Amino acid sequence: MSLPSAEQSALDRHYMARALELARKGIYTAHPNPCVGCVIVRDGQIVGEGWHVRAGQPHAEVHALRQAGDKARDATAYVTLEPCSHHGRTPPCAEALVDAGVARVVAAMQDPNPDVAGKGLLRLMIAGIAVQSGVLESDARALNKGFLKRMEHGLPYVRVKLAMSLDGRTAMASGESKWITGPAARSAVQRLRAQSSVVLTGADTVLADGARLTVRPDELGLDAELTALALTRPPLRVLIDGRLRVPLDAPFFQAGNTLVVTCAAASAREHYLAEGHEMLALANSAGQVDLHKLMVELAARGVNDVLIEAGPGLAGAFTRLGLVDEFQIFVAGKFLGSSARPLLDLPLAKMSEALELKIIEMRAVGDDWRVIAVPA
Repeated sequence: MSLPSAEQSALDRHYMARALELARKGIYTAHPNPCVGCVIVRDGQIVGEGWHVRAGQPHAEVHALRQAGDKARDATAYVTLEPCSHHGRTPPCAEALVDAGVARVVAAMQDPNPDVAGKGLLRLMIAGIAVQSGVLESDARALNKGFLKRMEHGLPYVRVKLAMSLDGRTAMASGESKWITGPAARSAVQRLRAQSSVVLTGADTVLADGARLTVRPDELGLDAELTALALTRPPLRVLIDGRLRVPLDAPFFQAGNTLVVTCAAASAREHYLAEGHEMLALANSAGQVDLHKLMVELAARGVNDVLIEAGPGLAGAFTRLGLVDEFQIFVAGKFLGSSARPLLDLPLAKMSEALELKIIEMRAVGDDWRVIAVPA
């Protein structure tokens, strides 16, 4: 006998919340695929669970079906993203659910990937499986912002991380900036790096700070299992260096291979190529690196999320071009003074030109504060 609609809806949200909890385990490893979780329920009991670990390995549904075994027949499968219907590096999950004999599939949302885009749900319905979509959809979309933006707009989701004093300064006039914020804030930044497909910076930051922009396991603040997972998929480090000012013996290059985006002539790039670094020449009409073309290029390579850790010049340039989706600003309880460097190079003359932001989260991180804001 079927449950009353209100009771069934509450159960659907309950089990989907668990599926989303499982999906979040993939935030460090699933790229370029989305984070997906699956829960299989029969007779009011969870009989199978799974989440997608990394590209090329079984999807969440397959893990959950393996755990459920014969108990998957006539069960309900809760999936945070529409089951795939195409043969990629793994077989289609929609077929696996059909073969397992599940009676109902509840998806949080439809997959925007044009290879799927409703075809997975349609395949299930054709097989006689009851299908529902849209349960906790906003939570599912928030989990995969980068994947969704890449699929829907051909661009990665761009976060700019900034650290500043209470008077809005990021470094002393000399360039000294270590450390504005405390250990808890720096640990949060390490987790942001580990979650990103790309960590991007500019020549000024690398030259001034000796930055490496690697993921430091001792600062992640994760348990041993998640730390190990995070280190298996380090983000691609991208350096914007239009005139190739950063020498090859800089700590940034010594930390491993990187992608250098430049306007320099081919002959100037040969030394970097010889050292194993990838070079990408992208110049705009002004003879500067074309940042929009770079984002399109990164998306074409399967990049979902870009974390920008740069000085006021480059961060300001991305902001002026409207390429920033989210600002993560760490605020320290200190003043650096009027001669210190500003947060962004954003020359505005009138109040009407001000960039309005919507603050979506503000919380304490150790002795500092983290403000997450998006362009309004």
